[in-house]
Amino acid sequence: MAKILDGKALAKLIESDIAVRVENYSKKAGKTPLLATILVGSDPASATYVKMKANACARVSMQSRRIELGEETTTAELLNVIHSLNEDAAVNGILLQHPVPSGIDEREAFDSIASQKDVDGVTCRGFGRMSMGEAAYGSATPAGIMKLLDHYEIELEGKLAVVVGRSPILGKPMAMMLLNRNATVVICHSRTKNLPDITRQADLIVGAVGKPKFIKGDWIKEGAVVVDAGYHPGGVGDIDLEAITDKASAYTPVPGGVGPMTIATLITQTMESAEQSIS
Repeated sequence: MAKILDGKALAKLIESDIAVRVENYSKKAGKTPLLATILVGSDPASATYVKMKANACARVSMQSRRIELGEETTTAELLNVIHSLNEDAAVNGILLQHPVPSGIDEREAFDSIASQKDVDGVTCRGFGRMSMGEAAYGSATPAGIMKLLDHYEIELEGKLAVVVGRSPILGKPMAMMLLNRNATVVICHSRTKNLPDITRQADLIVGAVGKPKFIKGDWIKEGAVVVDAGYHPGGVGDIDLEAITDKASAYTPVPGGVGPMTIATLITQTMESAEQSIS
């Protein structure tokens, strides 16, 4: 029977540690770490994710500041908001909830976030530094996946890792993080030819393509480690997990696997930013 990589349980352990660090920081700095979240538009899923992040902050006694902007917000207006948060000494981390309305240049907005406050790991600068093995805040979801794999002592060195998905805040940074840990990495996507033949070779497969149950059970070999980074209505991910629970050596459930680790990583990196601000 496959081992369940329980992100929900690990996130609770991380939050317990962060709560202690928040208390120690507050005594030393005379203030509380603060994460600012920016929600542009009225996407209900995005509103739910922002609320979940605020709830996580509350559980560890960290402050959160929620900024809501209308659907008609321009790129220039959003950049002004981000600039003001960059300049605000009370703010330790800035999260711009993805996706923003189509009329906004999301990449320009992401890249306007100050490096020391880029706790969601979304800037090109942060991606470049991380890829080169330099200090940077990693994109929260792939960095959370790496924490989960480490916690369960999943061996990465020399293994063939297949990442299905190439988004700038999930698939691409995931591949670089695995490469930096000496895995042999193949990046695939929905247009890859003969995709099942490639995934069947993987020792570790990461589903990050954004399509429900896109990766089928017979695409995965016996004993593989399966990480499902997707979440869709009905509580399903990018991988048909029901078909792999008896053949995988380990897998992340949906929900309760990758999702909680994304939020735990976000507040961890906000904590690190706060601590570095007074070190």
